[in-house]
Amino acid sequence: MAKITVAKNAGYCYGVRRAIEKAESLGGKGQKVYTAGPLIHNKFVVEQLEGKGIFSREDIESIPDGAAVVVRAHGITLEQQRRLLEKGCQLEDATCPHVGRIHRIVEEESEKGRHILLIGAGKHPEVLGIASRCKSCTILENPAQAEEWAEKNSQIAVSVVSQTTFNREIFVNCTKILKNACKSINIFDTICNATDERQKEARTLASGSDLVIVIGDQTSSNSRRLYEICLQVCPDTLFVENAKGIPEGYGRGKQAIAIAAGASTPDLIIKEVYDKMTDEMNIQETESFAELLEQTLKTLHTGEKVTGVITQINPTDIHVDLGVKQAGYIPTTELSDDPNYVIADNIHIGDEIEAYVMRVNDQEGTIMLSKKRLDAVKNWEVLEKAVETGEVYDCVITDVNKGGVIANVLGIRVFIPASQTGLPREADLSQMVKTHQKVRITEVTRPRRRVVGSIKAPLMEARREAAAKIWEEIEVGSVYTGTVKSFTSYGAFVDIGGVDGMIHISELSWSRVKHPSDVLKIGQTVEVYVIALDKEKKKISLGYKKAEDNPWTKFESNYNVGDVVPVKIVKFMPFGAFAEVLPGVDGLIHISQIADRRIGKPEEVLTIGETVNAKITDIDSEKKKISLSIRALLDASNTEPEEVEAEENDAE
Repeated sequence: MAKITVAKNAGYCYGVRRAIEKAESLGGKGQKVYTAGPLIHNKFVVEQLEGKGIFSREDIESIPDGAAVVVRAHGITLEQQRRLLEKGCQLEDATCPHVGRIHRIVEEESEKGRHILLIGAGKHPEVLGIASRCKSCTILENPAQAEEWAEKNSQIAVSVVSQTTFNREIFVNCTKILKNACKSINIFDTICNATDERQKEARTLASGSDLVIVIGDQTSSNSRRLYEICLQVCPDTLFVENAKGIPEGYGRGKQAIAIAAGASTPDLIIKEVYDKMTDEMNIQETESFAELLEQTLKTLHTGEKVTGVITQINPTDIHVDLGVKQAGYIPTTELSDDPNYVIADNIHIGDEIEAYVMRVNDQEGTIMLSKKRLDAVKNWEVLEKAVETGEVYDCVITDVNKGGVIANVLGIRVFIPASQTGLPREADLSQMVKTHQKVRITEVTRPRRRVVGSIKAPLMEARREAAAKIWEEIEVGSVYTGTVKSFTSYGAFVDIGGVDGMIHISELSWSRVKHPSDVLKIGQTVEVYVIALDKEKKKISLGYKKAEDNPWTKFESNYNVGDVVPVKIVKFMPFGAFAEVLPGVDGLIHISQIADRRIGKPEEVLTIGETVNAKITDIDSEKKKISLSIRALLDASNTEPEEVEAEENDAE
């Protein structure tokens, strides 16, 4: 069965409809109204407007002084505007908001001393109006012109804009050439989103149709572009200004017919074409044209929940097709409150997206949307349920607040009291900012917009699970990587993954240690081994010093009785002096072996920290004692050292 499809984006765009409504509102007051050139590119509409007292004048001078003048959707040049004001005319600005935005861009960029490159049809009134607002401007109509300009002017700082209804393919090709050649370039994508959508839809419809009818004035550039696009994919494409342009019997035998229309085509003409083709094809309507039109003209309101399709992704906003005349967009700041949200990972062109209507701007024909606000409503419900289920969420700590820290969970602010951060009391909470944590929601009070969470709770749970596993597997000799948690005067406590063990001060180093902090630091990652454990009392003794680092082993491997070695005096006793042979290994120089004469005290000859040569006279491996002699090196007779062991034992 044959089917006729009317493009959803057929007919007036927002800017054109707005211009006509402004003109008609002035004409309805009984006064003559003029437009500086045709209000829109459609002869039928211009004739209709004259019947309502609204007259088009190409020549500014032919407009009476003091008359009411509507500035057309394409805008006018600054010179035309100046002249009209000189004539005392009252201007009603109906310039399309998208064109007005380009005016602002080129004015700002010109003030910065940048040359404006305007890509568009050179004689088009919109292009002329934009160019008049530039201090210096070059109009480029195709890539060849862009390449020629770039070859001669690559050193110039340029800013690039486009006519709103221009061919996007040409615009993209031109900007590629300019980007590769120009050393300083700012590119503004000013092609109207409605134009893009209209052309994309026309191409899609044409590709699935046997016949396409494009409606528009022959002078309308956007209508002609629609015709060219459709003709590329459907050879049987007809370009008409109204229903009279369709030959009798045209389209009979076709199964799929598409109707597209330019932005200056009134709904009345589209309906006439639709009705004629319906009669020609003898099609029974399942949905009236009026109903189709009503769908495209429906108005959205602030606070509504809407669903649309993503059509364009820009650095600052996301364009969304809502199926209405106004252009929907989501500022990137309204996508998510999650600081780790990555646009490229979450949304793509063609995706369906739900959003909340924040503001409808009838002046600019835009609808500002917010995804994060709609998500927030859903996520409040999710977090309320999480209090009951105990679900744990990944989050990032964003700030420190009085009494705790702030996290972001599902786009919602969550307060975590200091006692629930998992840090010791009096710890610096700022160290948690920008860290990734796991949080459990413990309280949700939606009317007060208050959510409280705990990092400590999931940490403790994970710690209990880890501890249970460790107690199942732990045995003497097990090696663990742990974190130093705290110190006492007699040792250090280390978390080995849910269980704390203690390293006695004697197990920290082979050298003498006054305090654990001489060897370790709080928070340090260490490798330890189990030297004893009591599962009933839940006590674990850990070792840190390594057997291979035992200085006595190193001594026995490298030194023998009779060796002469440099030693450092470290301590005096009444019976002699202790000297360091190696770090961690000391020997005794008995008072009788310090000098070749009798002395009363070791300090009569030696000083603490002094390095002297001494001879190893005895090694007691069992008791790990070394006897040293300076006298042996001084006494030519090399008298054997006196027996001092008994005196040493008495002193100890």
